[in-house]
Amino acid sequence: MIKVLLLTAYFPPEIGSASHLFYELAESLAKKKYKVTLITGFPRYNVDKKIVDSYKGKFLVQELVAGIKVIRVRIPGFSGSIPLFKGLNQFITAFCFLGVGLFFKAGDLILLYSPPLPLGLSGYFLAKMKKIPLVINIQDLFPQSAIDLHVLKNRYLIKFFEIIEKFIYKKTDFITVHSSGNKKDVINKGAFPQKVEVIPNWVDTDLIKPSDRFNQFRKDHCLNNRFIVSFVGVMGYSQDMEIIMESALQLRDYEKIVFLLVGGGIKKEGLERKVKMNNLNNVIFVPFQPREKYPSVLAASDICLVTLKEKVKTPVVPSKIVSIMSSARPLIASMSSQGDAIRIIKEAQCGLCVEPGNSQMLTQAIIKLYNNLSLRNQLSKNGRMYAQKYFARHICIAKYDIIFKKILKQ
Repeated sequence: MIKVLLLTAYFPPEIGSASHLFYELAESLAKKKYKVTLITGFPRYNVDKKIVDSYKGKFLVQELVAGIKVIRVRIPGFSGSIPLFKGLNQFITAFCFLGVGLFFKAGDLILLYSPPLPLGLSGYFLAKMKKIPLVINIQDLFPQSAIDLHVLKNRYLIKFFEIIEKFIYKKTDFITVHSSGNKKDVINKGAFPQKVEVIPNWVDTDLIKPSDRFNQFRKDHCLNNRFIVSFVGVMGYSQDMEIIMESALQLRDYEKIVFLLVGGGIKKEGLERKVKMNNLNNVIFVPFQPREKYPSVLAASDICLVTLKEKVKTPVVPSKIVSIMSSARPLIASMSSQGDAIRIIKEAQCGLCVEPGNSQMLTQAIIKLYNNLSLRNQLSKNGRMYAQKYFARHICIAKYDIIFKKILKQ
């Protein structure tokens, strides 16, 4: 039996793609007879207050979740969205995980999720002390992603994080990334080519699958027979929410079209003010939904939006893309053509791609799909087939099983 230690800052009951991804990985490994131990923090992000309160007064909690031994540690830190405080919180998280990891048996190897980047240092020191291999799943190319968004501007801090990044890439035994563009970037920054492999972010095609658009979610939110253009996920610095607002303004006279924004984030409050200021009745906000309701949100949609600011140049593939494809819903993507996401969408022929920041093009694409049911159906069918072939959960996670056994054999 292979014993694996997972490190991740995000884990259910927190809601989001990061927490779901590592939960599904851990659950699948446990089903493959791995002995899985996972270190994470107490729930903090997008969680019911009752759940957060249930951990008050505790420092360390051990739980058994779907065959996974989950070790949760309280992480002190700074509140607020100030970039400096967020950076310090990342190092505090890494230090706490390292401290807890030293007191538990690590097993045969360590796998961690990055970001946060400093967590890679925790994994490195734990692996050295336990004398076992380290595998890192790189999801976000930090600090470049923060530089692109002008969140990180100080040249000394940039240099500091770049040194950490290159150190982690060189010292890690194996790195997984979710696209070919990310692989190229990681190698350019010091990783050994033979130690980097692409494993796409997967989707549970049995959980997220085609279903009736007239479902309970539509009934609960009084959506009736309206044409739903949805955005689901974090409304933050990277996501170009402004282009969606501008398109909603341009389409305010289309009575049947409604924009459904599901999720939350630092930009949400400003969006709500803008909707109120412009008296828009074609925009509806819904909070983050639990994992079990996510398929219903997608099924209720007629079109799904994936938007990123033009200055996001890293080859990111938002995980929501594969979920939309699996649900058999057409998508419209507004993001840089330099990334891998646009290539995948065009290859799968599952949606329309428009210039980032161009609200008129987005509006035209929405109207095109609104008026063309046969095109929507064809794009939906294409996306579902592509997701089943390349992004199915069991296909992608089987690659981790192969990598682990190969590393341990060596």
